[in-house]
Amino acid sequence: MKIGIIGAGNIGATLTRRLAALGHDVRVANSRGPETLAGLAAETGAHAVAVAEAVRNVDLIVVTIPLKNIPDLPSELFADVPDQVVVVDTCNYYPRQRDGRIEAIEAGLPESRWVEQQIGHPVIKAFNNIYAKHLLENGKPAGTAGRIALPVAGDHAEAKSVVLRLVDELGFDAIDAGGLDESWRQQPGSPVYTKDFDADGVRRGLSEASPSRTPDWRGSANSPGTFTAPA
Repeated sequence: MKIGIIGAGNIGATLTRRLAALGHDVRVANSRGPETLAGLAAETGAHAVAVAEAVRNVDLIVVTIPLKNIPDLPSELFADVPDQVVVVDTCNYYPRQRDGRIEAIEAGLPESRWVEQQIGHPVIKAFNNIYAKHLLENGKPAGTAGRIALPVAGDHAEAKSVVLRLVDELGFDAIDAGGLDESWRQQPGSPVYTKDFDADGVRRGLSEASPSRTPDWRGSANSPGTFTAPA
């Protein structure tokens, strides 16, 4: 596939490495310009591009930037992206550590539904509940005992099936986690967040999740702080 990746942090760089190694045609962009991605491009064979180029003439787009920066993406970035292009949202809401309060999310709107509204294109939620190092190193062939499973949530069956197949290709069991309004089941603080469960464990964790955020994952009057000193 032709894949555009917006964001070259831990998850974005890892997906660039893994997907390029699997033979996909990868374009990667960040907010600082393609020249800052020359090393990653040379290492992986991916193409370092401007953000606007990452969404053109591709089959799938991955948005993997701090949630607070979603509104700062170029205006109308997704306006000409065809409906059939799959957009994957890996973002997590860290109000006390990085993002500050986003009132719609604090009021109960699922994180990825908020992202979808901001960019004006349907999204599939995936790759948000695994550490980047584990995504890079811990993929296993299908059928391997204890293979890590990853939940995938979204409203559009065809788009979700593309992402489910991609998860499997990367070496993880792919679990259909329901529609996008159910994606809170895999958000930070949920039973499946960063746990590396197998398929049965992910299904159990999704079923046991609560939509109520604990104080650790809700913004305060002083938010944000930092990851070492949340506020």
